[in-house]
Amino acid sequence: MPTIRPATAADLPRLHTVVERAYRGDSARRGWTHEADMLFDARTDLDTLVTLIDGDSRILIALDGDTILGCVNIASRGNGLAYLGLLCVDPELQARGIGKQLIAAAESTARETFAATRVEMTVIDRRIELIAWYERHGYARTGETRPFPVAVDPPLTMAVLARPLPR
Repeated sequence: MPTIRPATAADLPRLHTVVERAYRGDSARRGWTHEADMLFDARTDLDTLVTLIDGDSRILIALDGDTILGCVNIASRGNGLAYLGLLCVDPELQARGIGKQLIAAAESTARETFAATRVEMTVIDRRIELIAWYERHGYARTGETRPFPVAVDPPLTMAVLARPLPR
């Protein structure tokens, strides 16, 4: 079972590599949660990751010893709402329950650190299999959609999923 803890600035260079490997390029195709067939740019950068580890945001990392297996970001949006994003597991290690453990840790952090009572996320609406996975883990489509955060051609739309946090 992996250890899950908040990421520090020292973790971010190694974490960045895992995030890119999980979301983009040929390495991502080894797993099932990638965006490599829709998006070709970098998923994120170190400067962005730095903004996600302080204040009302945390990146939680799953570790086996010193090896980063995956991560999740949980951030307070105020009024009892937390946002879950950047969930990824190294493509070679997917389908072993690590993602489920990261979600549980993120939800616990949302409750305990941010006093959240519900969590929302956005998922590219074409990612039917990924949305179904989140639905199996208690999330439901809200009916709301949002534009993809950066302009791409063809345009992408994000489905909003949410769940109340159990007490």
